Amino acid sequence: MSEEHYLELCENPVQFEHASSVNNVFFDEANKQVFAVRSGGATGVVVKGPEDKSSVAFRMDDKGEVKCIKFSIGNKILAVQRTSKSVDFINFIPDYPHTEFTQECKTKNASVLGFCWTNWNEIVFITDQGIEFYQVFPDKRSLKLLKSQSINVNWYQYCPETAVILLSTTVQGNVLQPFAFRNGTMSKMSKFEIELPVVPKPAKLILSERDIAMASIYGQLFVMYLKHHSRTANSPCAEVVLYYLPREGTCKKTHVLRLNTTGKFALNIVDNLVVVHHQSSQTSLIFDIKLKEPDCTPPVPCQLYSSSWSVFQPDIIISASEGYLWYLQVKLPPTVNLLQDKGKLMDFLLRRRDCKMVILSVCSQILEGGEKGSLPVVATVFDKLNQVYKEYLEAEQSYTVAMESGPSRGSAAQKRPVRTQAVIDQSDMYTHVLSSFTEKKGASHKFIIAVLMEYIRSLNQFQITVQHYLYELVIKTLVQHNLFYMLHQFLQYHVLSDSKPLACLLLSLESTYPPAHQLSLDMLKRLSTANDEIVEVLLSKQQVLGALRFIRSVGAHDNVSSRKFLDAARQTEDQMLFYTVFRSFQQRNQRLRGNPAFNLGEHCEEHVVHFKQLFGDQALMKASTV
Repeated sequence: MSEEHYLELCENPVQFEHASSVNNVFFDEANKQVFAVRSGGATGVVVKGPEDKSSVAFRMDDKGEVKCIKFSIGNKILAVQRTSKSVDFINFIPDYPHTEFTQECKTKNASVLGFCWTNWNEIVFITDQGIEFYQVFPDKRSLKLLKSQSINVNWYQYCPETAVILLSTTVQGNVLQPFAFRNGTMSKMSKFEIELPVVPKPAKLILSERDIAMASIYGQLFVMYLKHHSRTANSPCAEVVLYYLPREGTCKKTHVLRLNTTGKFALNIVDNLVVVHHQSSQTSLIFDIKLKEPDCTPPVPCQLYSSSWSVFQPDIIISASEGYLWYLQVKLPPTVNLLQDKGKLMDFLLRRRDCKMVILSVCSQILEGGEKGSLPVVATVFDKLNQVYKEYLEAEQSYTVAMESGPSRGSAAQKRPVRTQAVIDQSDMYTHVLSSFTEKKGASHKFIIAVLMEYIRSLNQFQITVQHYLYELVIKTLVQHNLFYMLHQFLQYHVLSDSKPLACLLLSLESTYPPAHQLSLDMLKRLSTANDEIVEVLLSKQQVLGALRFIRSVGAHDNVSSRKFLDAARQTEDQMLFYTVFRSFQQRNQRLRGNPAFNLGEHCEEHVVHFKQLFGDQALMKASTV
């Protein structure tokens, strides 16, 4: 498939016996399973699912043509409809009897249109006169009616993700009544009416099951209506009308997706995108309802089309004649050319499943352009990324606090937030975008610095702690271009936040930029937890007296290692300096212990010997007597 295609079929489809070698092929949307049924003597059934381990093959008595066949969740109980009055059941639970048992619908003179499993042991019969909600007892081989509702039904649809059944009622079929199922309960939701196109009298349109689909988009349930306008209408082109269906409250028409053509269509939901396939032109239109635009992306040529294909929600295409089940997938990399507005493009990508590397690639492309006026675009992109990053950090922090405080009474256990690919953290940006961008030859150093500072500005705006390696990248870039005045200003005005790693980096720059040494010390002093580092820095520069003065100023003189200071003083080969430091620690010993001598644990014996050699025994302080 060439690069201009934005949709593709999965590489490893589910294979099953094609229609020419079996009597019937059924698809179960809840379990994503294909049932290939072959009759004759005994009925042979091969069940194929998305994973090899979910494949099942078995035989059952031939008691007539199979109209519908589905496993309950987890393949525990098989339900088979052979007549319009009843449904048969077979246990597939280990150690349970494998013999069939039957349940007739309770409503007199009703015909069973089909059934839906809502749990491993809960099933709904849909008849032309209403619905019947049952609990199945596999050990007793019986069913118990939990609830029923009388209503004239033309056809029905089921959304397994939300466990909502949609019933078509009234003569024209356009009044839809949804029911929700959860934990053994059945709830009647608000009914609503689909607005049918106006046609000349006396003709009347009837809503077809083919023109309705239910799917979960961005975690919300929508009913999608494929509206075909008459040729006499002002707008003869077809459109997809979306109705938002909340569990409580009224259904609302929220989106109208204009297709700008007529003909035969099919609908899929792929990665929260509405995909409308147009068979005659062999194109698909892709809509992201969160882009808040009435129009879609351009038609997408896609060599995926066959008149024998059946489309199932949310993203499944089946060819019974060929014996294949495919999952439809979005190819994200080519989609970056569909939206010129980088802000909208980033919104689009952040809502996709496998978006991380594509987003990072787009960031690199924007920066490589380096064109004048692109900084506002860069700022917009950084802000969009960091908003998602911040939301994840807050959710993670909230979860950590909840775990530390323990479960509270009456509240549900908090789930750990899922880190999606939309979370682009500082490490991702540094590794895949910024570090290579700063090394790019020919790039304006002003633009490079501006981009780095823009990213830091965005992190600060969302109150995200900036990692030291980003500041290091700024400093290295400034030094590389001899922009020391700018470095001094950034540090002086605290544009670059204080940190120990940053102070150490400044120290390493002393040979290139001598003021970096003092800038480093100033930074370490501002970090109240960095006293040890300041001492090490001063001693490494042979500023032993300066180190002594510093530890006295912070009240740490009583706790520092005397040997460390004596080692440093001796290395200077300055005898008077050694004398001053030695005497200073003798005085400390006298004050703390009443004796100027060093303890054995201080390991200062060699320095005592050296002191005697230089100044004689009489120079040693004597223990004061009371």
